Amino acid sequence: MTPHLSRTQASLARYLQAVEDEGFTGSIETSFSAREVLATDNSIYRVRPSAVLFPTSTADIEAVGRALAQSGNDTPALVVRGGGTGTNGQSLTTGVVLDTSRHMRTILDFDAEKGVVSVEPGVVLDQLNAFLAPYGWFFPPMVSTSSRATIGGMVSTDASGKGSRQYGRTSDYIEALDLVLADGSAITIDNMDRAQTEATCRQDDRLGEIVRKVRAALEGSKDYFPAVFPKMNRGLTGYNLEQALRADGGLNLCKIIAGSEGTLALISKITLRLARKPAVSGILAVFYSDFTAALHHVPRLVEADPLAIEILDDKVLALAQTDPVWLELGALFGVLPSTVGAVNFVEVTGETFGEIENKLHWMTRHIEGDDAPTLIRAVTEPGAIRAAWSLRSKAVGLLGGLEGRRKAVPFVEDTAVPPEALAGYVAEFRALLDRHGIDYGMFGHADVGCLHVRPTLDMTDAADRLMIRTISDEVVALTRAYGGLLWGEHGRGVRGEYLEEIFGPELYPVVRGIKAVFDPGNRLNPGKLATPEGSPERVERIDEVPFRGALDETVSLPQQKQFASAIACNGNGACHDWDPDAPMCPSYKATRDKTQSPNGRAALFRAWAQKSNQQTEAALKESLETCLSCRACASACPVKVDIPTMKSRFLDAYYASHRRPLRDYGVRFMEPMLVLARRAPKLANKLLGSSLGKAATRAIGLLDIPLLAERSLDTQLRAARIGRLTRRSQTDAASVILVPDSFLASFDPGPIVAAARVLAVLGFKPLVADIMANGKGLEVRGFSKAYERVKNRHHAGLASYAERGIPIVGIEPATTIQVRNEGAHFLISIDRFLEAIDTRVTAKTLNSVRHTLLVHCTERTADPASGLRWARIMDRFGVTMAPRDVGCCGMSGLFGHEAEHAEMSKAIFDLSWTKALALGNVAATGFSCRCQTKRLASRSVPHPIEVLARAIAPEGDSNG
Repeated sequence: MTPHLSRTQASLARYLQAVEDEGFTGSIETSFSAREVLATDNSIYRVRPSAVLFPTSTADIEAVGRALAQSGNDTPALVVRGGGTGTNGQSLTTGVVLDTSRHMRTILDFDAEKGVVSVEPGVVLDQLNAFLAPYGWFFPPMVSTSSRATIGGMVSTDASGKGSRQYGRTSDYIEALDLVLADGSAITIDNMDRAQTEATCRQDDRLGEIVRKVRAALEGSKDYFPAVFPKMNRGLTGYNLEQALRADGGLNLCKIIAGSEGTLALISKITLRLARKPAVSGILAVFYSDFTAALHHVPRLVEADPLAIEILDDKVLALAQTDPVWLELGALFGVLPSTVGAVNFVEVTGETFGEIENKLHWMTRHIEGDDAPTLIRAVTEPGAIRAAWSLRSKAVGLLGGLEGRRKAVPFVEDTAVPPEALAGYVAEFRALLDRHGIDYGMFGHADVGCLHVRPTLDMTDAADRLMIRTISDEVVALTRAYGGLLWGEHGRGVRGEYLEEIFGPELYPVVRGIKAVFDPGNRLNPGKLATPEGSPERVERIDEVPFRGALDETVSLPQQKQFASAIACNGNGACHDWDPDAPMCPSYKATRDKTQSPNGRAALFRAWAQKSNQQTEAALKESLETCLSCRACASACPVKVDIPTMKSRFLDAYYASHRRPLRDYGVRFMEPMLVLARRAPKLANKLLGSSLGKAATRAIGLLDIPLLAERSLDTQLRAARIGRLTRRSQTDAASVILVPDSFLASFDPGPIVAAARVLAVLGFKPLVADIMANGKGLEVRGFSKAYERVKNRHHAGLASYAERGIPIVGIEPATTIQVRNEGAHFLISIDRFLEAIDTRVTAKTLNSVRHTLLVHCTERTADPASGLRWARIMDRFGVTMAPRDVGCCGMSGLFGHEAEHAEMSKAIFDLSWTKALALGNVAATGFSCRCQTKRLASRSVPHPIEVLARAIAPEGDSNG
């Protein structure tokens, strides 16, 4: 130990050394970036840990426990973290975080006959259900964060979700838990009957001691249970004394552990019972004039015994209509009347579509004479159902994107009351918030009385931060008056300070006694829920834990404006999606490192904006090095945390005082150099392929630079007798201007020519415009001034075309979307143009060939309907093309060619593209995707417009 170390640092160093000595094989991280990223979750708090442990196995967790037992009384706190989506600071600590989400993601055992599965704690709910789906099983608790919520985290909060009225909550499905205790002991607990319990009580080991003491405590206090534990679906979780004591005198310790938020033990393995998955489902969307009418109508809907009733108020409903996924619902719902102010989504399930249609029909008849509904729509198409629930799951994020300084924040967001009391309770809740002048959004599980309420506060304002205490105290009193609870779903975290009041003087000592049995030294998540019996320490208070907004307040106003979306990041974790076919976020998917995700980068942006120094600057720069600038986050993130735009601004500022790498200047002048290269493509390719050319590209860290198309765009246009647009070009109602971007035109002009041929066959007069630089590379590398100049020239050129009053069409989705996002809405994509026209011809070839379409990740997130749009276009011309979900290809402009990113680029490609390409006849909309496929899979795939051209406009036949 070096003399300058503080006592806390010395204790941390001793503990981490003990962890290594015990054989820990995972990674131990103490860097600023790793700790800063885990300083926040989906709550209003910010607490930076001292270190982070990433275990790879049960043996690693046992090593962590043994080290904890050996390191003395000053051992740092140990807090387990899963998906990090907790809304109440459950996994925040100044001590050591044990994060199971990076490595412990294995499904261990599965009995398909019995419907029992064992998993590591880092397995994600959607991952588990995707594995189970082919066998007809599923794990029912349907939380809205299912794409990143870990099973370990769900056990720790005893999570439930949509459908809990019928399916219950996580603890209802636990068969057994493998635990590691604070003294290093490893035990397995399950649901024991009386005989098993008594046999275990006689054991002279740690498990026997726990069972004896817990059972005695419960037996001695059970007379108080009815007065404390509410009789409703969303009852108390964690230290669930009532349900832990079985009616036969047995003991179910799983009910004690589930919901205890890591305060009692570390979970190393989870064994779950499963449920049979219904074959089909349907939704009745019932719209109302206002939220009150929707609430009062819930009991009437419950009479039909649906699986779930999910409610959205006017604010959430309005925001929902701005989300891309609404496109899939708009055709069903139509344009909603301005009088619509709330909706109940009512879900039914069954084994056949006929059964679903009958249920929806019966339910419609059941309520159609009621006064409350203003509009009723049945939804049976699977894609639309997924869209509806996706929309509901995004409600939290959508509220986080509200404009203005006040944002919707979680702290009283999961209150629960008996369903029959919900309407009256909400009326008083709304009056409470109105009295304080606080706006809010409301949504949630209406059928079980659990409502998600997010008041809007400016957490950078000290006066608004004081409202956390005021409103929380009032809401606790209000929920108790209605026989309910402050926490009905999302756990307690620092709200555990109210546990003593709710459990009362008879039962709270029992809770503290249980904590003392499991963790007498108060080492596991101390300060949450309860301290051990006899300990002088107390639990944390909701307004004593550091608020994230207090630090955000220190950011200068110009910085707040430039990096607003980083500050707005609420930690909902949508960017930590486990699914390899989901587009956000490719660098996180390849590494499972949260510092390489939009959420992590937003945290580092905030730290840098709050305190710009060498440490924060270096951490942010390192994190941004692996950002592909694919822009998936700018669309797919519910709060629209746009990392690429902020990255560009940061790099501009960074390189004002640091030397740029030589490669950046290659990017700076790439588009001007391509102008010369296109004039002599064979010579350019010869130079690039020469030993000198290869040495030059290697020297600046580039690999596999593509060769220019030797048959230039102009050559191919002349061969196809397609005209170029000039100032003298005569245009009429049949004319269409095609805008080629410089990269497609230089390296892959085929789609441009194909688009022109298709348009000609359809009776249009295609005119291909001059190739204009768009400056995309300049923006990515932070050449802000140069980018502004190029962008303005580009937009001015497009505006001059628009003056002709004819359609202006782009081919490459990445650049077309970029230009439209910058405000040049007169440029439309080729697929949008083709869908809008009603001209059709009969396919001349390819009638029997089925194609799979892979949509560029930027396009898929910014324009989710594009894949289905291409399918409809192709179908009109007799070509079969089905879109398939696929993640990022790993190229994204120059990223895949950069030597230091070669390994990650390939890893990203292998996540989803390798599997997708095995499907056979594949088309891809993105130039970078096609380039990456050729590079890594030695395979050329066409743009969908080329597929269409071969079908309806074979070469030599395009001009009639």
